[in-house]
Amino acid sequence: MASNSSCKPPMKATSEGVFQGNNPLDFALPLVIIQICMVLVLTRVLAYLLKPLRQPRVIAEIIGGILLGPSALGRNTNYLHAVFPKRSLPVLDTLANIGLLFFLFLVGLELDLKSLRRTGKKALSIAMAGISLPFVLGIGVSFVLRGSINEGVSPGPFIVFMGVAMSITAFPVLARILAELKLLTTDVGKMAMSAAAVNDIAAWILLALAVALSGTGRSPIVALWVFLSGSAFIVLCSFVVPPVFKWMARRCPEGEPVDELYVCATLGVVLAAGFVTDTIGIHALFGAFVVGVLIPKEGAFAGALVEKVEDLVSGLFLPLYFVSSGLKTDVASIKGAESWGLLVLVICAACFGKIAGTVGVSMMCKIPFSEALALGLLMNTKGLVELIVLNIGKDRGVLNDQTFAILVLMALVTTFITTPSVIAVYKPAKKLAKSEYKHRTIYRKGFATSPFRMFFTFHGIRNLPTMINLIEASRGTGKKETLTVHAMHLMELSERSSAMLMVHKARKNGSPFWKKDPQAGSDQIVVAFETFQQLSKVSIRPTTAISAVSSMHEDICNGAESKKATMIILPFHKHLRLDGHLEVTRAEYRHVNRKVLEHAPCSVSILVDRGFGGSSHVSASNVDSLVTVLFFGGHDDHEALAYGARMAEHPGINLVVVRFLLERDATHSGSVTVDIDEFPSSIEEAMSMDDDVIAECKEKMLKDSKNKYVERVVKSSTEAIEAIREHSRCNLILVGRMPEGELVASMRKRSECPEMGPVGNLLISPEMNVAASVLVVQQYHTNLSMHSLASLKEDETTDQGDDDSN
Repeated sequence: MASNSSCKPPMKATSEGVFQGNNPLDFALPLVIIQICMVLVLTRVLAYLLKPLRQPRVIAEIIGGILLGPSALGRNTNYLHAVFPKRSLPVLDTLANIGLLFFLFLVGLELDLKSLRRTGKKALSIAMAGISLPFVLGIGVSFVLRGSINEGVSPGPFIVFMGVAMSITAFPVLARILAELKLLTTDVGKMAMSAAAVNDIAAWILLALAVALSGTGRSPIVALWVFLSGSAFIVLCSFVVPPVFKWMARRCPEGEPVDELYVCATLGVVLAAGFVTDTIGIHALFGAFVVGVLIPKEGAFAGALVEKVEDLVSGLFLPLYFVSSGLKTDVASIKGAESWGLLVLVICAACFGKIAGTVGVSMMCKIPFSEALALGLLMNTKGLVELIVLNIGKDRGVLNDQTFAILVLMALVTTFITTPSVIAVYKPAKKLAKSEYKHRTIYRKGFATSPFRMFFTFHGIRNLPTMINLIEASRGTGKKETLTVHAMHLMELSERSSAMLMVHKARKNGSPFWKKDPQAGSDQIVVAFETFQQLSKVSIRPTTAISAVSSMHEDICNGAESKKATMIILPFHKHLRLDGHLEVTRAEYRHVNRKVLEHAPCSVSILVDRGFGGSSHVSASNVDSLVTVLFFGGHDDHEALAYGARMAEHPGINLVVVRFLLERDATHSGSVTVDIDEFPSSIEEAMSMDDDVIAECKEKMLKDSKNKYVERVVKSSTEAIEAIREHSRCNLILVGRMPEGELVASMRKRSECPEMGPVGNLLISPEMNVAASVLVVQQYHTNLSMHSLASLKEDETTDQGDDDSN
């Protein structure tokens, strides 16, 4: 009786509140809420702290789980018994495994079996070497551990678990590291992704074998039945799942919401598959993973599934699994020199096996040593799958506390060193050839119209209509193909699974952002570009850049340099509202634009989109647009004028060039006061150069009566602003970013967007009420002028306060 009375009753779900005398931490729901909040806060803070080191979020989650467990905070028994009492662990583990179940379903969605079938012999042999040698070393290490700290366990399951733990490569984590390091579309990145995908499938097969062997039943017949039943389940699913989900995908057209019934049915199938594999005895996770792998990746359905599931699972439930794992990890159990020596042995064996195996086979495949070494380091990435293996081994009694802690630390160390070691040994940027890159500007002596390349960037469907109409206006006479367009779709890399689906799109041939497969389903971006290519003689070559916003400018600059572009066109960081004012799309895009202006290998333009050409593509025969160039003087204005002259070749473009001149008496009368030292060269010399450029332009453009040249002589900047307002009634305005001359110098003041230059800021200000789209042009120079650099370095904090006013 006494023993029964000392047993605590099971936890109730909800409390009656503190005013009724209840402690919320004695009830399951409030306690699990506290646990979730703690892990979310800790992992997010750690992820933020590790971001400068370019570490994947899984590192922060593993460390967070360890810190909340007995290794750190859990050393205080009062905290451990209050926040993570043993009675609460079944609830925590159940929630964690439900989250993990759906996350493994998302991981399965990330793996494309079709691309696996196309895996070349090189990638296949590298993957096999990356599995075999670590597996063999894992077996060797298992004998050492069994003889010292893991005595008394069944040798078969322990050997297999150690081999699997050593040989795993975490495919999702590797993909994010490659994207972070901008290696996705390099030879190394493609090879690593293909090999890791093969490795991932092989690891799951080996894990299924390990789980089958680790059952509590001693009879090998039971293990055989488990393995055969699991194989039969996979075969059955491969015949049933794809046709059913293809049928669903056909009923979910692109651009329309996916029926809730299909989403619920899919989630139900995932849970049912998990139940079946758990009943068989190979863990519920396998069923979810298999369903995810077998769902067709084409069309909108797979993407819609990810969007519905990922945030709740990845953001809320999955971190609980890291806590569940962390509560089983006690670093203090690694005691004495022998145990720490074994930790070093395990880490060295894991690293050596992966790196040596991969490098050896890569060298045999005639891959250069630096690339082979980078491949080896990348294949050494561990992650969530590693933790799953270790936790199953711990739960099945194959791994004791000390071995489990050693292997968790091994996974943490090997993943942590991946990014810095790859950065240290592999520098793909050195391969960029800078020779034969002559035409970095549109302006050439005599306004020559030789073929040139433009590099357009866009964030989404909103940017497309104006962008396509601008391409149409830029293509010249249309008699022959003189314009090549490279269109880069800028996508933000995140920890979300939808970012992984984008990664797969980026890895397709030449990294375009659409698939050439006619069965792949339509896409608005695809339709827009393919239709335009068919109607015009412009060659459009698409690429995708997937990276963090903070480093997106590197993709743009490297892309423009590799394509030998003449001009980069960037979208402005604001978009047009219905009331005609500009609203911030994302403040971070402004940082991207500033960095591109500072580091671009060619001329750059920022496009303020106010609907140039309307909301759809205007065919060549129907183009009727008025383009105005505001010319004050200086190199940037020369570039803007050259671009305007190029547009004027189009039969549907009417060009007006407005040159602003300061009345000679104005400087003496005090209307305009400037410091002559501001200018890099004498006023007379600059004026002479401007006169030459204007003369060249007039000679070319005034042959056609539809083009006009106007000179406006003004006494002050106020008069100039009025003249600008007068000439702004058009479809598109071209202006230099940093015009030169006494008149513009008097207009310089602290403005909301200094990177747009003095005239560009005028044209986007609400007071001017300009309805035309604006293109602010910066001509390429090896070194930007003092004023140009200063405008990019001005304090960026001012834009936060003023964004909503526009």
